Amino acid sequence: MIIQPVLPLLLLAAVAAAIVVARVIALRRLTAAGRTRAALLRWGGLTLAALLLLVAAARPVIGSDDQGIVRAAGDGDPNVFIVVDRSADMRVEDLSGGRERMAGARDDISALIDRYPDARFAVISFASRPSLDWPLSSDTWSLRPVTSAMTPYASAPDAVVQTNVGAASNVLRYQLIGARQQFPRAQNLVFYLGAGAAETQVPQRQFELPEGAVDGGAVLGYGSDGGGPIAGTDVARSAIDEQALRGVADQIGVPYVPREGTTPLAGVLEDQGTVIGPPPPVAAPAGRTELYWAPAIGAAILVLIELYLVLLEFRRTRLANADVVV
Repeated sequence: MIIQPVLPLLLLAAVAAAIVVARVIALRRLTAAGRTRAALLRWGGLTLAALLLLVAAARPVIGSDDQGIVRAAGDGDPNVFIVVDRSADMRVEDLSGGRERMAGARDDISALIDRYPDARFAVISFASRPSLDWPLSSDTWSLRPVTSAMTPYASAPDAVVQTNVGAASNVLRYQLIGARQQFPRAQNLVFYLGAGAAETQVPQRQFELPEGAVDGGAVLGYGSDGGGPIAGTDVARSAIDEQALRGVADQIGVPYVPREGTTPLAGVLEDQGTVIGPPPPVAAPAGRTELYWAPAIGAAILVLIELYLVLLEFRRTRLANADVVV
């Protein structure tokens, strides 16, 4: 039998010690006349219920060690940072089948969430300026509708000349610093999804990230060399700016992966031998059985018994008071 505690063992031990001390103090406050057998049984029942809950929190597991590792999602799961270009360039419909670039980006974000189901995700959007759309969180259930509805920013016709491929640099930097401090055991994966900035007329920022802060990821480029018009602007032919995207990849320290076709993201990365971080953790291998439910059920039964006795005493007290009034 092994344990996979949901909290550090030292913390659970400290809580257990505090419970025992508090219950002993409560027992000593009982008068000699009040220490009846029933009172002692009730005291023992509540004390045992509290300790059983701590045993459940320790998550005892039975099974062979050669069948894999069972662990709760925690500080060892990866942090995935998704940096999304939402500039007017992502409106171009030059992907396979005439699909919009942003549609391909949305599909790939969904594939990343599927690839890392236990990871924490952060989403940073940018055009000329950055925006933290989703702070680092493991709530992927709520993240999916947010990313599935993601579209390029509504912008003025001249906004294309203001696009900055490195606009998210500072936000990503501070997010990585915070993640490394909060989850020192977790890998940080950065995925940059964009089309470059072919029409820009402003100096481009550089990604200056902390050394060793990025453990994997990729720069995903959307669009074709032929390009296409940008709706709502005078740009008749906006092509992907692969030179800018390769520069971003070098600055972040991850490979560049073009995404013009319809091949699923996982397949493209595997074909190129791209390492994008650890495989998804195995949640509960066959052959292992979690036992936390047994002490939890025992604690629940003891608490229900105590609640029944309290309500019974309350009813008797009310009846006695009614007899006195009469």
